[in-house]
Amino acid sequence: MKIETALLSVYNKEGVVELAQRLTEMGIRILSTGGTSSVLKKAGIPVVAISEYTGSPEILDGRVKTLHPRVHGGILARHDDPGHQQTLEENNISPIGLVVVNLYPFSQTIQVEGVTIDEAIEQIDIGGPTMIRGAAKNHKYATVLVDPADYTKIVEEMDSQSGETSEGTRRSLAGKAFHHTASYDAAIAGYFEGLDSEQEGLPAALNLGLLQKSSLRYGENPHQRAALYQPWFLPSAGLVSAQQHQGKELSFNNYLDLESAWNLTSEFEDPFCAIIKHTNPCGAALGSGLSEAYQKALACDPVSAFGSIVAFNREVDGETAELMRSLFIEAVIAPGYHGDALEIFGKKKNLRVMEMGEQALQPDPAGKWFDFKKISGGFLVQDRDLYYMKSEELKTVTQRAPTEEERKDLLFAWEVCKHVKSNAIVYARGGQTLGVGAGQMSRVDSVRLAVQKAQLNLENCVLASDAFFPFRDAIDEAASTGVKAIIQPGGSIRDEEAIEAANEHEMAMVFTGIRHFRH
Repeated sequence: MKIETALLSVYNKEGVVELAQRLTEMGIRILSTGGTSSVLKKAGIPVVAISEYTGSPEILDGRVKTLHPRVHGGILARHDDPGHQQTLEENNISPIGLVVVNLYPFSQTIQVEGVTIDEAIEQIDIGGPTMIRGAAKNHKYATVLVDPADYTKIVEEMDSQSGETSEGTRRSLAGKAFHHTASYDAAIAGYFEGLDSEQEGLPAALNLGLLQKSSLRYGENPHQRAALYQPWFLPSAGLVSAQQHQGKELSFNNYLDLESAWNLTSEFEDPFCAIIKHTNPCGAALGSGLSEAYQKALACDPVSAFGSIVAFNREVDGETAELMRSLFIEAVIAPGYHGDALEIFGKKKNLRVMEMGEQALQPDPAGKWFDFKKISGGFLVQDRDLYYMKSEELKTVTQRAPTEEERKDLLFAWEVCKHVKSNAIVYARGGQTLGVGAGQMSRVDSVRLAVQKAQLNLENCVLASDAFFPFRDAIDEAASTGVKAIIQPGGSIRDEEAIEAANEHEMAMVFTGIRHFRH
């Protein structure tokens, strides 16, 4: 089982020279393809080119290099099968005990703006996956490496075991290799799926292709195991790629809250702050600057803000950071930070400070993915709720139309309401949430809860509801607290009752025709 011949064919050249040097020192012959061969020869490492070994030149502009019996026979032959060994001898085929391959950058290519279908297709690797799968299938006799991070430990194992690897190691690497090719194919399948803009319905099949980025201390509760995964063949993006400046390791719940905070914050262009607790906003506000936005958001529910996540859509300045010193928060997330802000945050050692950076303004390469929810035995899959309501889409259904100021507040409350667990109710005024009612079993209870939690005067405010009002009781309740305008989807069989109630209270009411349930 001692490895005598290795095949190296990698797009990512990281660590390949050092690997080849160690293999050469062990007396292992190296076969290699064009680009890899050139890099190794330049480093002074003896290499046998694949075309020299097979006696066949690379053809079709490099589309065919390793698809040859001398390559795949050497990879796939069983060492304990006399017939296989005889075939190798008759055809002058060397057993290939180590296959080191990684693949063309298909996912990186399709992220380039303006890339053509032909350019994308040329980055679909054929020979590479075939060699990987062959070596993984025959892992009883062959070792396969697809990740440069594994080079050192495998070489050390070979060095300590007279050029061999253990069966357990080969089996583990084979599993990783199949994940590698499966994820690669998933990325290609997803690309072709996206080319069909006229496709009706959701895809017939979904392949996620996820790679563990890091383990987490535990899940939502200490008795649950947890880890963070990201798409294997997509560039790192979104919250997964955010830079952590300081603070404790992020927990499972931190990630959920940070994602909720960032999604809400990304809805607004003017300076905005969101304060999130258990994925719900307990305060959100616009301001002339971040310091004002933060103060207005905090004023909504300062009690619930204890132990929260705070998000901004601008670089955080020192003034805003100073205002936050008096509040215990788990984490803050923003596109960036001024130096004085980081200095102030640095005095709170456990505070997690997350920077989204330039990619905060870029589309998420996984943005075409769907929203997933796990159920026993399967997954529910839906489009992400990315609908943005425009002012001209609002339909006034009451005798009184909203004023221009009310219209602005209605749209503000509507965007916040979209990020509140159903049944969701948001009171707002002047670009500031005044009360939030989340997750109640009846809509009227959400209306009452939002009032109960409100710390500010509700006179002349507006109310947003993520779904229609099944009865007029919630309208009557809202009127008693000072609500002057309501935004809701409409669509109830009792809409006329709700409209009648609003007219009785001289409220303005607009329908969106869009529902924003969030379970």
